[in-house]
Amino acid sequence: MKQLSLDLQFFAGEKTEKATPKKRLESKRKGQTAKSQDVNTAIGLLAVFGFLIFFSAQLGPVALDVFRHSFTTFLLMDITEANMQLIMLDVLKEVAFLLGPIMLVALLAGIAANVLQVGFMFSAEPLQPKLEKLDPIKGLKRIFSIRAIVELLKSILKISFVGAITVTVLWSRIDEVLVLAYKPIGTALQTVGGLTLQMGIAASLALLFLSLFDFLYQKYDFEKNIRMSKQDIKDEYKNTEGDPLIKSKIKQKQKEMAMSRMMQEVPKADVIITNPTHYAIALKYDEENADAPIVIAKGVDFIAQKIKLIANEHKVVMVENRPLARSLYDQVEVGQAIPDDFFKAVAEILAYVYRIKNKI
Repeated sequence: MKQLSLDLQFFAGEKTEKATPKKRLESKRKGQTAKSQDVNTAIGLLAVFGFLIFFSAQLGPVALDVFRHSFTTFLLMDITEANMQLIMLDVLKEVAFLLGPIMLVALLAGIAANVLQVGFMFSAEPLQPKLEKLDPIKGLKRIFSIRAIVELLKSILKISFVGAITVTVLWSRIDEVLVLAYKPIGTALQTVGGLTLQMGIAASLALLFLSLFDFLYQKYDFEKNIRMSKQDIKDEYKNTEGDPLIKSKIKQKQKEMAMSRMMQEVPKADVIITNPTHYAIALKYDEENADAPIVIAKGVDFIAQKIKLIANEHKVVMVENRPLARSLYDQVEVGQAIPDDFFKAVAEILAYVYRIKNKI
């Protein structure tokens, strides 16, 4: 029996259930989500090489001006403390004009890749320093973990696949490469530039293809890591909705209080309409404050008997009318006035009650 209890506790703690929306929201706030870095890299490279293909003609003169200015002006100047700052500022400005558009495209592509995967999300928690990351034992566990082995295999696959694609592109233009030494410098640079862009686009597309599989793996791994045990779900429900046992006790207490208030109204009733054993409906008619009699208490079985007991103690008249008692119980709630359909029947009963009271 003890072993069975331990087994049940083990299975209750095993993380086999899908994460709840609350757990997913908490993970997202912590910056934990399914995201593939390979997708970011592939889209970034594809955007940069695509930009170079369409705008390399505009960037070429800028690059030539940088080299021309450097070799014709700066190399002929005396390097002194006074002009060193001016030279550095001029060089940085020219390099910024050359690399700025490329870096801007890479930045926008990186943002787009992240938004494409996880949507708009900002969390500073991943940037917070954690001392547990300095633990050498945990570090070794991460190095020799299954995830590390998977990442190693993925890297080998990427290098092999992208390398094969690049070599294929290079081999397709091997004749042009072999004669580069015999071509003018301008033509050779143009050939090398075109070959570089072609290999870059091919490698980016190959990496993008592989990154789709990596994204699916990251999503599977993320879902696995945020799984919850049955006990976790129960604890979350208790924290969110409250302990079911406590809630049931609160509801029971509220029900008892409502019942007590209803029973306190029974002595004020003008008449109790009964079934006679199963139903009891207490009616009160206040001509000054209401246009119709109001149900101030009602009950079935045990509650009906209690209503009749209190009515007897306070000498409230009881009238047996089975159809009326059943209909009022089903159609009218406590505190509501009776519908028009019951006016005639109830009026006759109240007239009878008033005649009895007048005789008394």
